[in-house]
Amino acid sequence: MVSLMSFAVRPPATSPAEVPLADPATLPVRDERWAPWPGREITAGGVTLHVRETPGPDGTPAVYVHGLSGSGTNWTDLAGLLGTRAAGTAVDLPGFGLTRPTPTTDFSPSGHADALLCFLAGRGRPVHLLGNSLGGTVAMTVAARRPELVRTLTLVSPAMPDRRPDPRRMSDPRMALAMLPGRVGRRARAELAAVSYRQRAENVVRLCFGDPGLAPEHRLAEAAAEFEMRAHQPWAGEAVERTSKAMLAGWLRGASLWTVAARVRVPTLVVWGDRDRLVNPRLGARTAAAVGGKLLVLPGVGHVAQIEAPDAVARAVAGMWDSVAEGRWVAEGSWVAAGTWEDPAPGPR
Repeated sequence: MVSLMSFAVRPPATSPAEVPLADPATLPVRDERWAPWPGREITAGGVTLHVRETPGPDGTPAVYVHGLSGSGTNWTDLAGLLGTRAAGTAVDLPGFGLTRPTPTTDFSPSGHADALLCFLAGRGRPVHLLGNSLGGTVAMTVAARRPELVRTLTLVSPAMPDRRPDPRRMSDPRMALAMLPGRVGRRARAELAAVSYRQRAENVVRLCFGDPGLAPEHRLAEAAAEFEMRAHQPWAGEAVERTSKAMLAGWLRGASLWTVAARVRVPTLVVWGDRDRLVNPRLGARTAAAVGGKLLVLPGVGHVAQIEAPDAVARAVAGMWDSVAEGRWVAEGSWVAAGTWEDPAPGPR
């Protein structure tokens, strides 16, 4: 849910038998110093997005969607690992990364889904769609509304409703105070503005990684540079604030996202780290059941599994793609009956 570059780390031990995993020999060896893939602006369906493109074979391409305050750079390693199977397009949602806001400046999750849906429809071919956190719910919404545009769906810790009032879910607890009016809010905003870009990157890693010590130095430097770049964009702060508030408001309204999930009818893989501090891992089973998909839980991994454990995620995604292509993927919905799980109780899990 927060900005990170693509940190290259070791894969954890995984692998429930229910999720087909590709043979690692069929994937390229990950280069731990992969730079972000080349970027450019593309206009399709009346929407202009900045994207980072990974070369790959002809066939069904992959489209990657980042989380709150993230960007296409969040997918550097996973897109590289899957590049022998599919060409990749990692998008920056409107107001994030290097994409300017749309004329409507609709920063709600549904607004982001509208923009992505128009972009994909304009390109005129189905895709393997992958999303993390906010990007997961955006991708899920697109798949529910226009299934003909989505060949497969991968949700990495999607931002399903989690109402726990726990300040430890923020990279800096002062972020909550910064939303308040008056002197308290002004002081918190001033203090946050004084935090160095490097410290912001380290704070995000502590929040989002299961093991923060795995983040390599060069990726921290890349993340700090991205924070600095965003600080000079006049729309960046507004995009983060309005998207955050709209997402939280959606969580409080009830079962809307669960209703969307129940309308998904495409092959779906749900990936969750069991040390996710931002969205409770208990929601993984309910999410997989709601979308009729399969669930892979990664031990020791946090909220951004595609960054922290790209090799494990690549094996699962490639395994799904191969299984679907060969007609072996069967919708599950068997982890738990949809709708039978309650939202996590308030307080720490």
